[in-house]
Amino acid sequence: MLQQQRHDLILRGLRDGPLSVVTLSDRLGVSQATIRRDLLILDGQGQLRRVHGGASLVQDTDDPFADVAAVRAGEKEAVAQRCAQLIRDGETVLLDIGTTTHQVARLLHGRSLTVITSSLAVQEELEDDPTVQLIMLGGVVRRDYRCVVGFLTEDNLRQVHADRLILSTSGIQATGQIVDTTVVQVPIKRAMIAASDQVTLVADAAKFPGSGVARICGPDDLNVVVTNHDADPTTCAALREAGVEVLTV
Repeated sequence: MLQQQRHDLILRGLRDGPLSVVTLSDRLGVSQATIRRDLLILDGQGQLRRVHGGASLVQDTDDPFADVAAVRAGEKEAVAQRCAQLIRDGETVLLDIGTTTHQVARLLHGRSLTVITSSLAVQEELEDDPTVQLIMLGGVVRRDYRCVVGFLTEDNLRQVHADRLILSTSGIQATGQIVDTTVVQVPIKRAMIAASDQVTLVADAAKFPGSGVARICGPDDLNVVVTNHDADPTTCAALREAGVEVLTV
């Protein structure tokens, strides 16, 4: 079994609660030493927390959707407007969850697009628009965050392809690394990146630089970043140095 497959199975198993090294070793059919090495790697990535004799998932620290929507609303709307201008009619667009991506969805009415999403807010925004072909990913509903998550969502993403992903995040580190505080979303975001030809990250200036317990991707996985004009210049410079087009509004 490949290392990434083991990591995926470990994280899926931990969704039901903490597990011991012995249990994980038995389930995956590998040595306890291999499991310990895997846990060390995943702990270093912020995807789990090692505890005595095993591991548990890191608890999410994001605020619910409704609480976040009112914060920096004007800045998010400006970012969304610039992002929507990048989307071409006829494209298949993957829309991540989040309040800024929801703002992008509001600007897509009347356009000939296919939109794929795990966001219930995006679904509600576009479901009655006959010009938009809407594909809703399956999964377990998280009502406070207005989205679906879980292995069904990840499996669905392996069956689709998008011209462009509109990605959200909790923060961009000064080195250009993209991180998130909601651990359960990280594998879904990674699957979205893998399913897309181009990746556009939308993030208001408050997320420059930012923090998170888990790494989503590096700047080399991004094509474009859209943010506000007052975003941290050091972080923007790191992104540009990595070849990312940074658009400010």
